[in-house]
Amino acid sequence: MSRQWIFHDSQDLFFRQPFGAVTCNTKITLKLEINAINPVKEVILRLWKNNQEEKVVMRQSVVNGTKVIYQTQITTPSTPLLLWYYFIVVMDHKIYYYGNNAQNTGGKGQIYEHQPPSYQITVHKEGLSTPDWFKGAVMYQILVDRFYNDCEEGQLLNPKEKCNIYYRWHDTPYYRTCTKTGVIVCFDFFGGNLLGVMEKLPYLKELGINVIYFNPIFEAPSNHKYDTTNYKKIDPMYGDNQIFKELCRKAQEMGIAIILDGVFSHTGSDSIYFNKEGNYPELGAYQSKDSPYYSWYRFEEHPYKYDCWWGIDTLPNVNELDPAYQRFIIHDQDSVLEYWMKQGAKGWRLDVVDELPGQFVKPFRQKMKEIDPNSMLIGEVWEDASNKVSYGEMREYLLGEELDSTMNYPFRDITLDFFTGKKNAGEVHRALMSLYENYPKEHFYVTMNLIGSHDVPRALTLLGEAPPAETLSREEQARYFLTEDQIRLAIARLKLLTLFQMTFPGAPCVYYGDEAGVEGYGDPYCRATYPWGSEIKELLNWYKKTIAWRHQYAVLKTGQWISLCLQEDVYGYVRVIENERDVFNQIKENNVAVVLLNRNRHRGMTVEIDLSKWCQGEMIDLIQAGKAVQLDSGLLEIALGPLEGKLLIQSQV
Repeated sequence: MSRQWIFHDSQDLFFRQPFGAVTCNTKITLKLEINAINPVKEVILRLWKNNQEEKVVMRQSVVNGTKVIYQTQITTPSTPLLLWYYFIVVMDHKIYYYGNNAQNTGGKGQIYEHQPPSYQITVHKEGLSTPDWFKGAVMYQILVDRFYNDCEEGQLLNPKEKCNIYYRWHDTPYYRTCTKTGVIVCFDFFGGNLLGVMEKLPYLKELGINVIYFNPIFEAPSNHKYDTTNYKKIDPMYGDNQIFKELCRKAQEMGIAIILDGVFSHTGSDSIYFNKEGNYPELGAYQSKDSPYYSWYRFEEHPYKYDCWWGIDTLPNVNELDPAYQRFIIHDQDSVLEYWMKQGAKGWRLDVVDELPGQFVKPFRQKMKEIDPNSMLIGEVWEDASNKVSYGEMREYLLGEELDSTMNYPFRDITLDFFTGKKNAGEVHRALMSLYENYPKEHFYVTMNLIGSHDVPRALTLLGEAPPAETLSREEQARYFLTEDQIRLAIARLKLLTLFQMTFPGAPCVYYGDEAGVEGYGDPYCRATYPWGSEIKELLNWYKKTIAWRHQYAVLKTGQWISLCLQEDVYGYVRVIENERDVFNQIKENNVAVVLLNRNRHRGMTVEIDLSKWCQGEMIDLIQAGKAVQLDSGLLEIALGPLEGKLLIQSQV
C-alpha cells in the first residue's frame, strides 16, 4: 500500500522516540511527514493530558522538495497517566487530521477530515519493576475439584449437603438447575483435593511448571468457590489449612510457587459474614444491622434488597472501601492477605479486578510487597489492561502502583483467531504490536499468557472446528466430542499455538488438562476432570518439550522481541540477546531465536528473513533434532510445510 501524503508511525523510532511506554519526566520526539503540493500553513500537535487539551505548534526540520518533516519534543508529566495525541494540518482552504487507525492499534495511522482517534502513550511511575523470577515462570492453573483425588477408591473428603457426587472420574460435569428460574440448585463434585495436588507435584515438576495458580480454595458451598464462606479456612472438601501449608512447603522445595485466587468484590450469601441461611453462629449482615459485618454490604432495604454481583443474590457485593472490610482483608495484623502469605502463598490473582476500586488494589499491593517484595499480584483483565475503562473510570493497572501482571486474554484471542483463520498474519502483527507499544516493558514480560481458563471453551474444541456453541443446546454441548479427523487438526494447531505461547514474552499459563487433550465448550464443560491414564501422549510430550526449551534458553524469556509480518498464513518473530545483555540489562548468553508458524492446512510456504544484524553462519532447528540451518550472509531462507512451526536457535559452535 502506498504511503499517505500525511504520515506518522508511532512504532517507528524515526517518528516517535523512545518507543512505547515511558516513565514520567521523559522527553519524547514526535515527527510528522507531509508530502503535499499545496502549501501547509501550520502543523499542530494536539495533546490531551490531565483532562486538559494542549496544542503545540510543530516546526519544520527537513525539507526535500514537496516532502517536509515536522517535529517537536514534549516532556511527559511528573505523575503517571495516559497521554493522548494526534496531528492537525492546516492548509489554505481545509484542515486535515492525522490520528490512530480505525482499529486503534497504533503504528501507521490514517488521514481524517474530522477529529480522529488519538495515539496513546503510557506514562508510568519511575522505578517501576516486577519480580524477575516471574519473567522466567511457566504457570499451571488448577481447579482443585477436577484435578486429582488422593483418597483411596475415590472417596470424597467431607462432602457437602445438597450436592451431586460423581463416582466416575471421567463423567461430564453438568449443572443441576431449576427448570423455571435457571438457578443452580445443586452443585456437582468429583472429589479432587489438595492432597491430590501434593501427590502430583512430581508430575508438574516434570512438565516444567514453577508456578501453580489455584482457582479459589477457601470454604464455599459451590464447586467453583467464588462464593466465599470463610476467607481464612480451606474448604474441607479440599483439606485444611495445615495441608495447604504443607503443600506450599513441598512445592517450594521443588521450585514451585503458589498463587491464590482472591475473590474480594463479593462474598457468598451463605457465609459467616452475610449468613443469609443462618448456618453460622456469627451474627451476619443479613440477620442484623448490629452485625460487625453490616458495613461491608450495601442494603437498599435491609435485609431483603441488597447490591449483588451481576444480580445474583447468592453473591452479595461488598463495599471494598469500607474501613472495617479493608482492615480485615488487608491491614490487620492477621489479615486475610497476611495470613495466607505466611502460610506460604507467593502472590494473588484478583478476581474481577475491574470491579475493585483502585483505592482497594493499591493498598493491597503495598501491603503484599511489605510482606514479600518478590510476591506477584495478577489481575483478571480481558482487554488491553493499559487503557481499560470500568464504570466510567480509566484504570491505572500498569502505571506502577497496582498490578504486576494481568491475565492476557488478548493474547489468547489473537492467537486462536490466527490459527482458526479469523485473523491473518498482518492483523496478528498489528494486534500484538499494539500491546507491546502500550504496556510498560516490565509488565509485557510478565503478562499471564493463557490459552485456556475456567471461563472459556477448551482450546482443543475451538481448534478442532467444533460447531459454534450458540448453534447447540446445552445438552448437545455436553455430548459433543471431536471426530478423529478433527482431533488430528486440533492437535496440530495446538502444538503450533503452544510453540507460540512458550516462546513469547510473558509467563505462559497452562490450564490443567490442556496438555493432556481435554475437550469441552464453556462452563461447566471446560471444567472437566484431568484424564489421568488417558492423556494424548503426543500432546503431553510436546508441552514438556516446548516448556523445557523455554527454561533452557534465556533468549526466550527476556530477549528482545521483534515481530515479523511475513505472509498471510505465516507469522513469526525474532528473539535477541545483544552484546550479552537482555532487555533488562541482565547479563545473559548472547543468542538469537527465530520462531515461524505456518497455519495453512494444505500448502507449504518458503520465507526469507534478513538476520544479518544479529546472526551469521548457521542456526539450529530444535524441532528437527538439532539440524543445522545455514545462513547466506545472514539471510535465512527456509521452507515450512502445512501446519508446521520452526524454532531456530543461533548455533553456539
